[in-house]
Amino acid sequence: MKVLVIGGGPGGYVAALRAAQLGAEVTLVEKEAIGGTCLNVGCIPTKVLLHTTELYQTLLRGENLGLKADNITVDWPVLQKRREQVVNRLVTGVGFLLRKANCQVLTGTAQLTGQNKVTITAADGAVTELAVDRIIIATGSEPVHLPLPGLDLPEVIYSDAALELSQIPESMLIIGGGVIGVELASVYQALGTKCIVVEMLPQILPNLDEELAEGIKTHLAALGIEIHTGAQVQSCTPAPDGVSVQVKAPEGELQFTVNTVLAAVGRRPATSNLGLEKVGIELERARIKVNEYLETSVPGVYAVGDAIGGIMLAHAAFAEGIAAAENALGARRPIDYKTVPSCIYTQPEAASVGLTQKQAIDAGYKIKVGRFPMSANGKALIEGLDGFVKVIANERYGEVLGVHILGPHATELIAEAALALKLEATVDEFTSTVHPHPSVSEAVAEAALAVDNIALHIPNK
Repeated sequence: MKVLVIGGGPGGYVAALRAAQLGAEVTLVEKEAIGGTCLNVGCIPTKVLLHTTELYQTLLRGENLGLKADNITVDWPVLQKRREQVVNRLVTGVGFLLRKANCQVLTGTAQLTGQNKVTITAADGAVTELAVDRIIIATGSEPVHLPLPGLDLPEVIYSDAALELSQIPESMLIIGGGVIGVELASVYQALGTKCIVVEMLPQILPNLDEELAEGIKTHLAALGIEIHTGAQVQSCTPAPDGVSVQVKAPEGELQFTVNTVLAAVGRRPATSNLGLEKVGIELERARIKVNEYLETSVPGVYAVGDAIGGIMLAHAAFAEGIAAAENALGARRPIDYKTVPSCIYTQPEAASVGLTQKQAIDAGYKIKVGRFPMSANGKALIEGLDGFVKVIANERYGEVLGVHILGPHATELIAEAALALKLEATVDEFTSTVHPHPSVSEAVAEAALAVDNIALHIPNK
């Protein structure tokens, strides 16, 4: 069985590896770098910067921890070099895995030309025509470009450029209060940049539970980040010191002058120029339409990751890549999206899985909610980070419907909650599982106890 994978990001390279494990003859086509957006200009490089800035902020308040140091600074060129080293090591590692799996990797752009036929065009113009049995499209996404006056100014950048600035700006206005916006605001505010976040919707991180989003907003504001919600950028114009940004906010017209504007209003599926319409693949607002088995409207052609819209996260793409490869080779396995967590790498971290409180109520559930503050958890207190855990459960059966965490190591703790949702665990099963002490994970168990008003380390209602 010959399988062609178009795109070498998280969904693509994992699909290629899984198909090879299942005995397929695999060819993977990538137009730029293996690893895609996530590895090269997204998840990984952002976390390199966040890790250093978190350590930097910890050392700045070191006297409270018993640490004394003078003249602590961030060496920006060295940090940029480390970012490149981490990315290069991981890209090299993925390339090694593909070679060991005997996957052929071609560099170029792919276009579907007929039934199971694809043309690959290399950078030098060389053309290769392939005939295959199955195709998996994993072309990822690209930044959304707003049609606003002035967004073509050189001082206006997008997330990939924000990771590679030659110097740290004194001020930055960020259009968009989603995950990309708040994470990069956290990075640059910690480095001394005055950051302003403008979000069109009533809350930042609009897909999160309202309490969780509000908690993150409070922590960001405490760092000095200025946040305007329900506000829209109207235009950007040149100014002597950078860019003048006009904003329409609930409190009236606002104007900011900053060195740099970061446009972070989201991403859209990168599905143009693939020849999809030519072979009859159905699209909906640029996203490829697929069934529950990730097969497109054309039999034998599958699609995964950001190209299909939905949950545009690397770990969702990993799961989809595995499932698409298996389904392309004869399985019939759907994805259980309710167990896909969302993670925000601010300080403190935030993570969420399952239903928000509003979603649970809108779905008709009668719910019970347990909350536990990180201020009552010994390990969180030691680490000097605040936050909370919120557990939402079905009142009738006690089934856990959603878990939302703000605090240290939230992005690690959420895996326990995701597994609980997968197993349809009840609150009792959460609380009867022994959690190690001292650990932040105890806060998850305490929040589950709080669902029934029997938490041990806070007063109950």
